[in-house]
Amino acid sequence: MLAILLSKLRQEKIMALKLAVVILHYGDPALTGRLYEQLRAGMSENYNNLYVLDNHAPEPYPDSWQRLPENRFWAGALDYCIAEFERTGFTHLWFLNNDILFLSDPPLIERVNQRLAYLEHRLTKVGIYSPCFTTNPYHPQMVKGEGNGFRLVRYIDGIAPVINLKCCRDVGGLDCKDNPIGYGVDVWLSFRAYVRGWAVVVDQAIVAKHFYHSTARQVDNFLERAAFMATDYLRARLGDKFKTLLGNLAKEYQYVE
Repeated sequence: MLAILLSKLRQEKIMALKLAVVILHYGDPALTGRLYEQLRAGMSENYNNLYVLDNHAPEPYPDSWQRLPENRFWAGALDYCIAEFERTGFTHLWFLNNDILFLSDPPLIERVNQRLAYLEHRLTKVGIYSPCFTTNPYHPQMVKGEGNGFRLVRYIDGIAPVINLKCCRDVGGLDCKDNPIGYGVDVWLSFRAYVRGWAVVVDQAIVAKHFYHSTARQVDNFLERAAFMATDYLRARLGDKFKTLLGNLAKEYQYVE
């Protein structure tokens, strides 16, 4: 009887979630198309919440949901999507870089929906969720470990975050006006969520590989400029020793089976 009740509660959680899935396109349309097909595989015919946002890419993506009038970079495009999908009644936004490849089996969107419902039931307030990754040279809490449980972390690397839009409102929004490129914006958003009592989760059951900076390297001086802006951005919010602070926070995750 208890198992039936818990199953019913999880199903109600799934039905209450309204997840928009957005791939941010810039660079090679083939990369975006590969990820789009991965996410579409096994997807219910009734599900139509998978979108490609063309960030005014030099090589446009055919049949994109929207093409922005200028390149708003990662944070600017995310800020646009948060406002757009909140306005149209969605509860969550899964915002994905196009240079990733999932190693987990489909149907990925359905599985993430189910995991979110499970985590909401177990943790009550999930603010930011992310799959794990095969490697991450910057944030070790994002790397796949043993087991298929989840990690409660202090902040995430925003390669493919699912953002609870209520959480985003609660922490005061994305806060990216002085850093539209966005390096560090993901860290600050998720850390504020943690401080406000929202669970920040790296899921060990959904695994992806990220091809770091595959698009950014094609733009002259982009990485240098992005790093400079991120340093100023994080120093203004976390203090001069922000690198030490974030290094310590990255080690403070808790694994839950």
